[in-house]
Amino acid sequence: MPNNNPRVRIYVKKQIQIGNLNFNQRQMLKLGTVAVANVKSRVQDALQSDDSKAKPLNKAYAITKSKRTGRRAFRDLTNTGDMLRNFQVRTVSQNAAYASNTTVRDRQKARSNNAIEMKYRGGQFGWIAHSPKNIAATIASAQRIFAQGIPNFIKVSWSGPKRP
Repeated sequence: MPNNNPRVRIYVKKQIQIGNLNFNQRQMLKLGTVAVANVKSRVQDALQSDDSKAKPLNKAYAITKSKRTGRRAFRDLTNTGDMLRNFQVRTVSQNAAYASNTTVRDRQKARSNNAIEMKYRGGQFGWIAHSPKNIAATIASAQRIFAQGIPNFIKVSWSGPKRP
């Protein structure tokens, strides 16, 4: 007996797309700001890029600095505070954030202080580089930012009948 009921097969295509697994510029700005804040706090604690003590100030400058500012006489780059205050994220792309000082004068001061620290440490990185603790804190921050963006990565497109 022939089958008089025609059969219709409906194919429903579901497509799952995973978005780019990199950060957008807003997320990179957030990550860069965290990294710069970590470097600034390390420098204000008078620590070098390997988390050891920074080079001590010479006697005359240490006395002048403590009298003028009323604070401790360590190489914390905060005599006036301008150079450290102007160190911030300047350029951001989807996979990089670049930080430097905003004014020419402060960039020159930063380069000379970095050269002093490098000379004292025997050619290793100066104060601008990230220390192991800075890197760990930045990675933890990147993981938090990435976890916040996971719901936005998966996009489901439906090419079947309209959902109720």
